[in-house]
Amino acid sequence: MASIGLLSDVHATPAPVQEALAIFQQAGVQEIFCAGDTAGYHDQLEETVVLLEDSGVRAVRGNHDLRYLDLQGADADDRPAAWFRQLPAVIDTVIAGKRVYMVHAQPPDACTGGGIRLLDSGGKVRPDRAAFWTRQLATCDCDVLIVGHTHQVFAERLGATLVVNPGSTVFNHCCAILHLPELAVQLFPLSGRAISRYWNWSEQVTGRHAADSNGTGV
Repeated sequence: MASIGLLSDVHATPAPVQEALAIFQQAGVQEIFCAGDTAGYHDQLEETVVLLEDSGVRAVRGNHDLRYLDLQGADADDRPAAWFRQLPAVIDTVIAGKRVYMVHAQPPDACTGGGIRLLDSGGKVRPDRAAFWTRQLATCDCDVLIVGHTHQVFAERLGATLVVNPGSTVFNHCCAILHLPELAVQLFPLSGRAISRYWNWSEQVTGRHAADSNGTGV
């Protein structure tokens, strides 16, 4: 049996990450995974990277992480740049007899694009989106698929695969623990806030609620 702490889309905001790490420590997790986007939106990137790296968090790269490298240039030698350069696009491992696959947006190795969107703006699973992604993931040979990117919080079985998005620690106010081999997921609220299962950047700016958006701002 094993327990895995799950984070995603921490977006250069260390306080909720620190809170999540305390939850994971108390729960006695064996490993901690971060599904990408350490960078973006906020301005405490170095502190966030130090916290993740010093805590032994295993992360994949996200679109904001690649953008940071592009903006800093090939010669950047700061700690965030060094962290992002060594991050893989995917983590593919076996834990407690279950194959666990993590990528930022969607398999096999995408860290950009629309990502896996299952929820409507009220945080409910849309049957059409669940059916679409069940078909898309039919050849995804893993027991658990961990993703981020969309700022949606869910743990849904799509076909033979449990698909988990722990949401953003800063925007969804959420982290999660995955229990293996049971394939059970616990969600934990952060920052004294209720978990927001759906958060869309364009809607925060315009005040609109779209039923299904590509959400290129994420």
